[in-house]
Amino acid sequence: MSYVEVPGAKVPIRMWADPASVEGGAMQQLQNVATLPWIKGLAVMPDVHYGKGATVGSVIAMQGAVCPAAVGVDIGCGMSAVKTSLTANDLPGDLSRLRSKIEQAIPVGRGLHREAVDPKRLYQFPTAGWDDFWSRFDGVADAVKFRRERAVTQMGTLGQGNHFVELCVDASGSVWLMLHSGSRNIGKELAEYHIGQAQKLPHNQGLVDRDLAVFVADTPQMAAYRHDLFWAQEYAKYNRAIMMALFQEVVRREFRKARVTFDPVISCHHNYVAEERYEGMDLLVTRKGAIRAGSGEFGIIPGSMGTGSYIVKGLGNAASFNSASHGAGRKMSRSAAKRRFSTRDLEEQTRGVECRKDSGVVDEIPGAYKPIEKVIDQQRDLVEVVAKLKQVICVKG
Repeated sequence: MSYVEVPGAKVPIRMWADPASVEGGAMQQLQNVATLPWIKGLAVMPDVHYGKGATVGSVIAMQGAVCPAAVGVDIGCGMSAVKTSLTANDLPGDLSRLRSKIEQAIPVGRGLHREAVDPKRLYQFPTAGWDDFWSRFDGVADAVKFRRERAVTQMGTLGQGNHFVELCVDASGSVWLMLHSGSRNIGKELAEYHIGQAQKLPHNQGLVDRDLAVFVADTPQMAAYRHDLFWAQEYAKYNRAIMMALFQEVVRREFRKARVTFDPVISCHHNYVAEERYEGMDLLVTRKGAIRAGSGEFGIIPGSMGTGSYIVKGLGNAASFNSASHGAGRKMSRSAAKRRFSTRDLEEQTRGVECRKDSGVVDEIPGAYKPIEKVIDQQRDLVEVVAKLKQVICVKG
């Protein structure tokens, strides 16, 4: 489908979703965002749903301003995937041992590594820039500097919620490794600090929603946020790279006889800010629950823990600010999912997947998410499908 245009106060709201299907709270958030004085465009993806500050599944293009709550507290959250030389025929009938090995290598939930992971010892890890990255931690907000040790030992860990590590098989039988995570606790604390700072600024006092407080260009507050934002986005990228390297090492050891090789890793943020140019304007584009889908750029759009995921290639649609959805998108809140579904439902909906099937992950049940096939179909003018993956192992925190 092409987009539907809904009137907004300052800019029209371009929607790759049926406006009638979007819950009232999310539509109100979109209308609120469209009132911001600095806004130059707003695109809405088919996985759109209510979020804190701004809707998940929205692309907010502003000139000379950025809203830290719209970026969210998991700065740089995103996906990584890699195709292996293994096929489905190489996999054992019982995948529980492989799942256990993955969980041993990659701490989940609030877990961390006992000692910092040395990336120089990891399989094909891109170490260029690693030392410079950590040297820039000295410039982050003083309020979170005491978290350095935790940030170091959480590097290469999964977290919880909708984050996951999966082993998947595509339609041709090829095995893929895939994972979803972000900037962990350090990103959360940096975000919360800067959201609080933005809300105190005089120019934000008349906004329709205090969660839409912004930093504006050429101010010390904006400079400080940009430093911490881009550092946290880099942390998230390294975090996924280390986890993927650890995952690859597990697979190489478990399938030693197969001499496993890997294609280049595909990686993309879906909670972040980028400096981009559209219609002759230099803009700060916030993708909250959206990936960049520039022409020919690879992206990853996951479903839920019992459905499929997609590897896609962007079509470079400027109307969406070169963006696409970040996943299936929730159709009900976590609390609503826990009320609606049982562990028996979870077992049924994840049949054939080696994964947790206990009450701690019922809120992640496939039934709490929109159908991923429909979400993909609604953005055929944004991306083309390269491969559809189906998980056989799913590790969650």
